Amino acid sequence: MQPHWNVLIEVPPLHMTGMMSLVAYDDSDAEDGEKPSTSRTAAPPGSPPVQSDLYPCPAATARVTGSPSFITDINVMDRKRKSVHNNNCIPDISLSNSDKCVLQPAHKRPPGGDSLLKPYISKRLRQEQSNTAKEVEGHVSGRSHDHTRHLAWNIYRVSEYLSPHLQLKYTSTEIPRKAVFQMCQHGGAVNRVQWCPANRYSHLLLSASMDATFKIWDAVDSGKCLRTFSCHEAAVRDAQWSVCGQKILTGGFDSILHLTDVESGNHLFSVKNECRISHVRFNPSDPNLFICGGFSPVITAWDIRTDKVIHLYKAAVQQHFDVLFLPGGKEFLSTTDSVSRDSADRTIIAWDFASAAKISNQIFHERYTCPSLALHPRDHVFAAQTNGNYIAIFSTQRPYTMNKKRRFEGHKVEGFSVGCEFSPDGSLIVTGSSEGTIYFYSYHSSKIIRSLPGDGSACVSVTYHPVLPSLLAASYWDGQIRIWQ
Repeated sequence: MQPHWNVLIEVPPLHMTGMMSLVAYDDSDAEDGEKPSTSRTAAPPGSPPVQSDLYPCPAATARVTGSPSFITDINVMDRKRKSVHNNNCIPDISLSNSDKCVLQPAHKRPPGGDSLLKPYISKRLRQEQSNTAKEVEGHVSGRSHDHTRHLAWNIYRVSEYLSPHLQLKYTSTEIPRKAVFQMCQHGGAVNRVQWCPANRYSHLLLSASMDATFKIWDAVDSGKCLRTFSCHEAAVRDAQWSVCGQKILTGGFDSILHLTDVESGNHLFSVKNECRISHVRFNPSDPNLFICGGFSPVITAWDIRTDKVIHLYKAAVQQHFDVLFLPGGKEFLSTTDSVSRDSADRTIIAWDFASAAKISNQIFHERYTCPSLALHPRDHVFAAQTNGNYIAIFSTQRPYTMNKKRRFEGHKVEGFSVGCEFSPDGSLIVTGSSEGTIYFYSYHSSKIIRSLPGDGSACVSVTYHPVLPSLLAASYWDGQIRIWQ
């Protein structure tokens, strides 16, 4: 007769077993107050519950008393259960006929093991989290808009230093003596600098650089860069303010024309040109029209309102260096690279803007190219910078005769596109040079009055401030911009 063995199993209270079997999944649509479905380990009727390794219950402990053979059966059962548990399935394990315990799979258990189990989140809580995320997104968007408005205010403000001079009449230009700001944030040569033409915002300075950017500076109060625009993919060869001071027209070696709104940074006009661009100019009588030219025998006139070319100006040349509108905007001049052995006809060409007809190409007959042009603010004359190391003076009236008795000599130009400019009162001509020195000439005597030494890098662009009579901006081939006063 086999001895009788007793198996004592302590089972936790009912409320504890119920709590430990609560599991929620992603597919639950229960509202607040509803409980998700529960699962428990099923056992045959009349059999005592056995704790499963897959669903451990810390409060349940088993005390086994009996023969070693029964203990061996229990150990074998444990090894089978652990082996099958590693394969992510639940076995049907049977004991002896007298102590039989069958484990059933849990209901609604997703495949893949415990890693897919997620905490239960009610529908109302999910809605609250969604509303909170929308509020945060709106707050961030509002902060971005406020930052844009603050940035625009920081640019379009009245300079404290400039404000007392706005009501004064510009009398006579003074020659600066020392550099007050030296700005070095460009990574390439600075091709052009220009003060904002709106006197109220003339503390702003525009710069175009070979590093494919153009920048706006506070060049009166702080000498800091206020905004950087990187919309070009290659060197920005030229840039010009609109008359209102709210827009900037740029062109470069990527053959792209951009008209940029300074406040928002958006492109109001963007088009691909047929050639690399070296100069852009607004028509002084119509701000919606501009011309551009470069490494091509054709100069194009564009209408911003239609995004189309309205005129083509063709010349028997390879490229154009600079363009200049004459007073009224009905005629403009262009300088080219057309130089022959005995004469230099077509070096400066006069055009009729409306008809695209060539008015004259017999203006300059000397064998030098002219990299830049400048218009006198009061007299009917314009200046042409030449690679012969001098500046020549011409009449703006037909037939655009050159004044052979007045020539501004003493600076070096060859090898660089050096710009020149008249002072706002017309009494001085200021020019850069290939060695970096800035020269000031008397317009009436053609003599050098003073010079500002450089550091050896070519000075390629100079411009006087329209309100402050002694403030001058100059850009250099090494990427520097200096403000002299």
